[in-house]
Amino acid sequence: MQEAARIGGSMSLENLGLTRDQERLYRYLLRTPGPADPAAAAGLGLPERLLRAVLAELQALGVVDAGGLPLPPAAAVDLLVRRRVEHTTRELSRIDAAFDVVRDLAEEARRGRPVELVERIEDGLEVNRLVNAMLDRTETMNAKHLPRSPLHEEGWESRYRRLLASGMASRTLVGTAALGLPDQLAYARHWHGLGDLHRVTAEPFSPLLVINRRVAFVRLEPDQTAALMIRQSGIVSMLVDLFERMWARAADLDGLGLSATEALVLRALAEQDKDETAARALSMSVRKYRAHVAELMGRLGAATRFQAALRAKERGWL
Repeated sequence: MQEAARIGGSMSLENLGLTRDQERLYRYLLRTPGPADPAAAAGLGLPERLLRAVLAELQALGVVDAGGLPLPPAAAVDLLVRRRVEHTTRELSRIDAAFDVVRDLAEEARRGRPVELVERIEDGLEVNRLVNAMLDRTETMNAKHLPRSPLHEEGWESRYRRLLASGMASRTLVGTAALGLPDQLAYARHWHGLGDLHRVTAEPFSPLLVINRRVAFVRLEPDQTAALMIRQSGIVSMLVDLFERMWARAADLDGLGLSATEALVLRALAEQDKDETAARALSMSVRKYRAHVAELMGRLGAATRFQAALRAKERGWL
């Protein structure tokens, strides 16, 4: 009776996924050193056949080892908690998928035809609308040739900044050719600092956007707005795997060397006392020169220009 009351109360392991018989046998094995034997069946009031079945279930869960010995309580509870978390995550993923169904139904009602698993969308504005409708998701993977997309509508940047601040995970691969100009590199570093993590790759790729690992948009031509919207799970999984492999091989944005313009600005910063003189020597406006200096200071994590020069020397940039 005491055991039954304890198992039925708040201390029960049933909340972590064990059945009543599984918990009873696990507790018995903790109290009685040695593997389960006929005495265990008698003590628990279980037929030997059922006892063997329950023991096999506990071994499959990893709570009891192959020799029939139980894991220590802390290890067993940790294992069960992790299993429960994984199960809950899968359940939440399935529930989250229901919102994709709602979106598909809404699209069918709007278009008057079924939504295809792989669909060519010619209108760039329609691609943009669909992407924006999905950007309440938890993760994006992006591979693009240029940091700034022609599909971004007005107000997109402030909305994306809010999504990143609220915890949305975002990763972006950028081609090395896209970072040849200081403005583009600064743009990539700006978003990298806001949480849209950037890496740089020299590998050829087609522009790609994957949202929540379930929907992919593939640009058909880099200079065109037409795209394929892909919902077929096998194809999307293949694209996710491709992105992950490229991401693993790509270089960190913070590890890039200086561009030619940045090197000139940094040298002018170290050698010239006045911004006006430095800007004139580089044939650029004072405003542009100061923007470069501010970007370099941020990249170096420097609070002052003197500190920026010191850290640049430490890195071998001067």
